[in-house]
Amino acid sequence: MNVLAIKSSGDHTSVSVILNDDINTYSMSHERKERPDWNLFLSNVGYKKSFNLEDIDIFAFANSQNSYTATRTVATFLKGMAVGLQKPLIAINDEVEVLDADEVAKKAKQTFLASGSDRKKFDPNLANPTYHETNFKKLNE
Repeated sequence: MNVLAIKSSGDHTSVSVILNDDINTYSMSHERKERPDWNLFLSNVGYKKSFNLEDIDIFAFANSQNSYTATRTVATFLKGMAVGLQKPLIAINDEVEVLDADEVAKKAKQTFLASGSDRKKFDPNLANPTYHETNFKKLNE
């Protein structure tokens, strides 16, 4: 089973791919308002060398409470791929423990397998970030 997962906290982003039993992860710190170059991240985990997007069975993102904008950006990016490729998209909550992309990928794989590999339970159109804190502040406040 192949999984592509992304986690962004606003100033740190990681992408991980599980290809069968191998895991490859790329992480980078960046300025909070600087959006990651997805092509850079994907190429550093083997995209177009070891796998193509069509090879991915599950897409996943960390539903991070640390950055509203980063989480929405990641969710939207992966939702576009998952819908276009007709693949499941799983949101993994990381509010209790802070997860990196490799842990998000592992939890997504476990969640999917525990569901009996029921793709209908992970419709990408329904995989939206959720937030418990609604008092977000702008960076310059």
